[in-house]
Amino acid sequence: MEHKNFDMKIFTPSQIVKELDKYIIGQTEAKRAVAIALRNRWRRQQVKDVLREEIMPNNIILIGPTGVGKTEIARRLAKLSQAPFVKVEASKFTEIGYVGRDVESMVRDLIEVGVNLVKSEKAVEVQAKAEEMADERVLDLLIPPVKKTQTTAVVKDGEEQPANGEETEAYQNQKTREWMRLKLKKGEMDEKMIEFDSQAQSSIGMQVLGPFGMDDMGINIQEIMGNIMPKKRKKRKTTVKEARQILAQEEMQKLIDMEAVQKEAIERVENSGMIFIDEIDKVAGGGKGQGPDVSREGVQRDLLPIVEGSNVNTKYGVVKTDHILFIASGAFHVSKPSDLIPELQGRFPIRVELNSLSEEDFVQILTTPQNALLKQYNALLETEGVKLEFSKDGIKEIARIATEVNEQVENIGARRLHTILTTLLDEILFDVPDKIPSDKVKIDAKFVKGKLEKIVKDRDLSKYIL
Repeated sequence: MEHKNFDMKIFTPSQIVKELDKYIIGQTEAKRAVAIALRNRWRRQQVKDVLREEIMPNNIILIGPTGVGKTEIARRLAKLSQAPFVKVEASKFTEIGYVGRDVESMVRDLIEVGVNLVKSEKAVEVQAKAEEMADERVLDLLIPPVKKTQTTAVVKDGEEQPANGEETEAYQNQKTREWMRLKLKKGEMDEKMIEFDSQAQSSIGMQVLGPFGMDDMGINIQEIMGNIMPKKRKKRKTTVKEARQILAQEEMQKLIDMEAVQKEAIERVENSGMIFIDEIDKVAGGGKGQGPDVSREGVQRDLLPIVEGSNVNTKYGVVKTDHILFIASGAFHVSKPSDLIPELQGRFPIRVELNSLSEEDFVQILTTPQNALLKQYNALLETEGVKLEFSKDGIKEIARIATEVNEQVENIGARRLHTILTTLLDEILFDVPDKIPSDKVKIDAKFVKGKLEKIVKDRDLSKYIL
């Protein structure tokens, strides 16, 4: 069975890199590695059954300092392939017995994402039908349908037929409904108030003792209680427009076959799911020391079966993790990938080092991507009727300061641009719209230096502010 999200034919590795280039500057080697891994998932789907099960995903470790695009690469990749994707932090997991999350919860989170993904796709398919059914329910409230009664039937030519009066009434009623339906579709009835029965949201709270939540145990208490207790309905009074939306949502839930959704979600997670394990270096190394180090190797040993391939119980059924793609990342300042336990190293055969960002990279990050920071600030201030104009030398100066501060204080990569821009634009963001009469604000090198030079020169100050 093939799903459209498996169909990666449209994206060749070079096209995947091209798509990632729209959001991430540089890091070509890392983009190439993930592009090949993604394409290999589609290739595996085309392989004949016997060998298909044997082809394991090539898990990747992205090595590089913070803020150079490791997480962004994985996030954009998942969006591109419409695959279920979760990001977890290795440091949040602990050995069984320590307080913290159980490693299997990452698979439960992933299946949750998968179910929501498939559900929203199915919702689009049934939306038109649900809206139609919702309109019928609204019409029933506005113009109740005529109930046919037995007594008015007359026998003609051996067949029962409705009496003329009833036939006319039903015909009139149908005509009125058609006329009203047209008014509904045109939105002429939107503001009219209407009272209707809607499904009440059940909210069952339950205190769970112990380190694991009910979700981590794969039990859906709400569903169990919901099945025992009858579904409550409550009267609501809203506009026709809102009533149509609420009723359409209710009808949509009825039309979606949840069993089929769950089945497809499990299949999709097993074959195209991605788990991004951040900060894996935090559980590497150590092992011999005291304190928190004691549990580090334990976390790795708990991660191992999930990455190797095992069956995880979830509330939607058993999920096999054999073909889930794992992308791990870490700065590896203190430890090295070789400090991971050998078995786990073996499960991440592809290692890619990401480069630190240069001044030129910062200039591009500020201006080129579709979600570039300067574009974001411009969009924010345009809502107040103010246009920011960044001159070339101004942008260059921002990039230079970001590089300098990263070298002097601590290298936090592109995230440094956020701190610098908020400090730089602080006054403008505060004064708009009260004190800035002009609808254009020019940001050039002189402006940038005036605002930031003092902070950059004072190392103690730049540590706190930038």
